[in-house]
Amino acid sequence: MNLERKEGNEMLIQFDHGRKFRFIVSGVIFLILAFMVWRNALLVSTVDAAFQTLFTSNHPSGFMTAYMKFISFLGSPKMTLLWGLLLAVLLWGLKFKVAALWSFATLVTGDAWGWIIKHLIQRARPAQHLAADDGFSFPSGHTLGTFLIAGIVLLVVVPIIQNDLKRRVTIAITIVFVALLAISRVYLYAHFPTDTIGAMLLGYTWLQIMEVFYVKLAPTMQRMRYTRYSLI
Repeated sequence: MNLERKEGNEMLIQFDHGRKFRFIVSGVIFLILAFMVWRNALLVSTVDAAFQTLFTSNHPSGFMTAYMKFISFLGSPKMTLLWGLLLAVLLWGLKFKVAALWSFATLVTGDAWGWIIKHLIQRARPAQHLAADDGFSFPSGHTLGTFLIAGIVLLVVVPIIQNDLKRRVTIAITIVFVALLAISRVYLYAHFPTDTIGAMLLGYTWLQIMEVFYVKLAPTMQRMRYTRYSLI
């Protein structure tokens, strides 16, 4: 991928009047879904049953199962931390030091929120889940981490790709991979569909908050010792 320095004084992430609205909408929907999951609402069970029928099979093929396991592995929490670290190193090397720190902080804190909520809701995984998939189910940690990585790519990596075709390809690959990862977690019975939906809602909500932090703190961090003269 050919990345070059962003020219001019325009920040990668800028002030947006619509961000507060998006935060409220996604946050409220997530809280409603989390409450319904916690209360084992019939609507949630109905939605899960419908989507599980769509994305699972009573006679799964060996190839498809292996493929879904591979996709799931690439989006596992340990791997998303690795992708986050690699993105941070890349951005740091391109002199976007503030964005590098912001990216890794966004991923780690977002994952932390996911872990906390898992232990508050304490939803059991689907009965057919693999032994390797232990712990609670809502929200999906794989989906949350992957969604946050995708958000970071779209927010601070895509804007510094100069070639239009490469930029479009990067966006397409990022979106498709998030979708495949979410489907793989349902296909493997590691999560209910609403676990993945909840994870994406939580990730989107957290990104809105972290974008505000970037807008407010990036100019100040640009003057700090280790991030001085960083492109923002």
